[in-house]
Amino acid sequence: MRAVPAPKVWVTGLTVGAIAAVVVLAVQADKGQKPHAVAARPSASASPGVHPTPTKVKAKVPDGSGTGRRVVYSLGQKTAWLVDASGAARRTFAVWPGTVSPDPGPYTVGTRAEGPLTGSDGVKIEHIVYFSAKSGVNIAFSNAVDGSSPPPAASGTPTGGIRMRTADGAALWTFASAGTKVTVVK
Repeated sequence: MRAVPAPKVWVTGLTVGAIAAVVVLAVQADKGQKPHAVAARPSASASPGVHPTPTKVKAKVPDGSGTGRRVVYSLGQKTAWLVDASGAARRTFAVWPGTVSPDPGPYTVGTRAEGPLTGSDGVKIEHIVYFSAKSGVNIAFSNAVDGSSPPPAASGTPTGGIRMRTADGAALWTFASAGTKVTVVK
């Protein structure tokens, strides 16, 4: 067994330290220790050259969205909030809705599927959280497995997926177990 040269040890140490710091910050954010807004920065697009415009995300939970622990989804702002029992936003993020939107009102998370599955738009998805159906189309939160944003809907193809970045999809999956309230606002 030969000794590892000093530069490799130094780089390995820095890498381990950086990973540990990211893990600590992720755990703190996941536990809601400091509510914050997360600006949307879509990653690679499923279709070359197609990148949705990032939305300015507001940290304030919309008025009239209910009380208690819940997911709030704003149709107009294309934003979702994970709200804790005290009414504070634990996480706020931009979403990309499908072609079929739920009506404003209260819902409850029904079934969930960890995935991967193929969405109605042909994209592999995971962290699927179903909460409604409209016009025969299931409506659910999800994220693309490859982290891509959804391509423009094919003409005439009804899609009920409300997509988000991978990290936001994982956070929503952890937060929204079956029975969790979902409030859709305009």
